[in-house]
Amino acid sequence: MSNEWISRWREGRIGFHRQVEHPALVRHWPRLGVEEGAKVLVPLCGKSLDMRWLAAAGHPVLGIELASLAIEQFIAEGGESSRYRQGDFEIWRQGSIELWCGDFFHFHTQQAADLGAFYDRAALIALPEATRQRYAFHLAQLMPPGARGLLISLTRTPGDEAGPPYSVPADEVRALFGPNFEVAHLEDGEPEPNGWRESVWSLVRRGPRAGHGQGPGY
Repeated sequence: MSNEWISRWREGRIGFHRQVEHPALVRHWPRLGVEEGAKVLVPLCGKSLDMRWLAAAGHPVLGIELASLAIEQFIAEGGESSRYRQGDFEIWRQGSIELWCGDFFHFHTQQAADLGAFYDRAALIALPEATRQRYAFHLAQLMPPGARGLLISLTRTPGDEAGPPYSVPADEVRALFGPNFEVAHLEDGEPEPNGWRESVWSLVRRGPRAGHGQGPGY
């Protein structure tokens, strides 16, 4: 997976990259009830313009991406930036956006202490079935109780199982995230000419919140 992902960026095979922010993000994020100023985790972020939209909405953003080329292109399209290293990660900072270059599964709760929300448009559907359970569990470990997120999944024409992006049907989304999140289906997009169809989900991390007499519930 990692080598294929990096090759796609190197060869410019990034049809998944959008030239504008995702309309479902613009439509649904303000309704999620994410706390003002909450830091948003964006796993497998690529060079998504959705991160600039979130930053403009007042959220610090922490994106994690394996392909350094994606981060370099994102930074080049913005303004002044700084760069430093922490553990396994090379980190770029531009305004209120931090981009961590490395393996999402090597990012741990100690580094995520101040996260308050997440946005996944391209992470879950980039992972093969065997890795999606691990992803859902790791995301739950990083999110404190009460944290809210927006997930955009994708289904493909039956029989078209190639990927990425991979088809992740509604029952799998609920099975993956239901144990640790309250999961609500928000909408299904219109079918695209290639047979793909996006679905939008709201997720809220289960567990007692700190400050209510108990510690974090994970």
